[in-house]
Amino acid sequence: MLYTTDMFSAWYLRSAAYIRTQLHAIVKNDARNVIFVAIIIGIVSGLAAVVLKSTVHFIQSLLISRKESDYGYWLFLLYPLAGILLTAIYIRFFHGGVFDKGVGNILFAIFKKASKIERHKTYSHLLTSGVTVGFGGSVGLEAPIVITGAAIGSNVGNYFRLSYKQKTLMLACGAAAGIAAIFNSPVAGVLFAVEALLFGVTVSSFVPLLISAATAAVVSKILYSGQPFHLITSGWEVQAIPFYILLGLFTGLISLYMTRTTLYLEEKFSGIKSYWRKAIIGGLSLGALIFIFPPLYGEGYDSINFLFSEKAVLLFDNSLFHQWKYVPAVILIYLAGIIAVKILATSLTLASGGNGGIFAPSLFTGAVTGYFFAYAVNLTGLVELNVVNFTAVAMAGILSGVIQAPLTAIFLIAEITGGYALIVPLMIVSAISFFFIRYFEKYSIYTKKLAEAGVIDPENKEVTAVSNINIEEIIERNFTPVSPDASLGELVEVIAHTTRNIFPVVNESGKLMGIVYLDDIREIMFNQDLYSTLFVTDMMSRSLVTWDISEPVQNAIHKFEKHNVWNIPVTREGKYDGFISKSTLFSHYRKQMSEITKM
Repeated sequence: MLYTTDMFSAWYLRSAAYIRTQLHAIVKNDARNVIFVAIIIGIVSGLAAVVLKSTVHFIQSLLISRKESDYGYWLFLLYPLAGILLTAIYIRFFHGGVFDKGVGNILFAIFKKASKIERHKTYSHLLTSGVTVGFGGSVGLEAPIVITGAAIGSNVGNYFRLSYKQKTLMLACGAAAGIAAIFNSPVAGVLFAVEALLFGVTVSSFVPLLISAATAAVVSKILYSGQPFHLITSGWEVQAIPFYILLGLFTGLISLYMTRTTLYLEEKFSGIKSYWRKAIIGGLSLGALIFIFPPLYGEGYDSINFLFSEKAVLLFDNSLFHQWKYVPAVILIYLAGIIAVKILATSLTLASGGNGGIFAPSLFTGAVTGYFFAYAVNLTGLVELNVVNFTAVAMAGILSGVIQAPLTAIFLIAEITGGYALIVPLMIVSAISFFFIRYFEKYSIYTKKLAEAGVIDPENKEVTAVSNINIEEIIERNFTPVSPDASLGELVEVIAHTTRNIFPVVNESGKLMGIVYLDDIREIMFNQDLYSTLFVTDMMSRSLVTWDISEPVQNAIHKFEKHNVWNIPVTREGKYDGFISKSTLFSHYRKQMSEITKM
């Protein structure tokens, strides 16, 4: 028998469909088999993290090797621009210039897209962030790998046709796996998913998260061994507690500065309409900052290790201030300058078209902040602080404040620095920083814009549930509009062909003029003498309570409660669009609350 290509293709498609159906049945019929899916997500996300780290390391090794030439250092003025332009070109021509970045977009997908993330995000963030950071973009790889992992989890969930609840959990598994793999820190990965993505989580949900994160960490450990940081410490001293408290306040202040500066520059750059102008301005500005402060290049993890080794003088290598690197006052000024401009470099990278995250900049800024603080105190001669300990603890303080996830910050630093010897100072500084910034900023850098837009409210599940109601699903349009010039006879004819008892009165331009209630005309509707002499405009109620499609759904709830009505007409751009009923709205609200509570 001769086998043709068409026969083979048909066999392949039938086999793939059969396997998919069987796997779907296995996963759907036994919740315990969700662990199987979590392992798959962990493996794939771990491989994605290894590819990303290897790509960045390869690009940076190529570029840094050119330093040896006479003009090598001057190229670092242009490298960031090249990376941002390459990223912008890819986004412009392959994604039409529309490319969602940042962890906030995962939250948007969870609550507004039923946890569905576009398939291209399983690879597009690897490409763009790899080029951005590899060429010196002053951002981290964590947000891109979190989005990549979440996209992997979401699409695997789609493949197995999982429910919204299960798909959301798989999405979170991918995010946890991404953090676990990039830092070799599974516990921090799980805590990040719980604190940043899942507002309410059951105990049973922890198992898939742990399995996925642990799997990704093992894959990363095998293929890309080594911790990002190397910290040697024998513990901490109780006498230093007052200074850890002060450090917590200081890191809280720096976190507030970072959060507001990032959002401010992002808003300013959004006003630049030209795609290429934005990339050139941001790229050249970033290059200039890196030329003045070389440690701003890339993630900055090498600089953190210099600080852990108490070799701050190495931060001066290739800088304009190299000749003064042993002068204490210059060291303090230089470190303060890095703290001040790091977030500018990060914001320029992101706002001008590059791709990356705020995790690494937070860790870098925290390390420099902690070293600066301890070094300055030690210069007074009044006390001798352990500079390395303060460097590590401040990393947690800044991260806790910026992303407002203190548990993630505490356990991330504990894991990536190789031990839990500093767990108490980590708790003190992270907690104080967290409460300090929460006094000024209710929302984290991930959720602030979403909260302001009414999409989610991490502090109020009820508000989140209401904002996630699909407006189009609750608008009822099977009401028959009548003209204000229609006679009573014409209105009775309309009534005879509908089961509704409310009739919107709409003029020729579509504007809602009033409402006719069946109860109001019941006594006269059979008086044929009035059929041609009484008109709708004489019978309609002009006292209207309306809700416009552009308003938050919360406004509709408030109007139902305030005016004690059961139906409210909906307008769109000033024109009648339908009705929403109190029963339908609250039914959808209860459904959303149930989904959020079960996450």
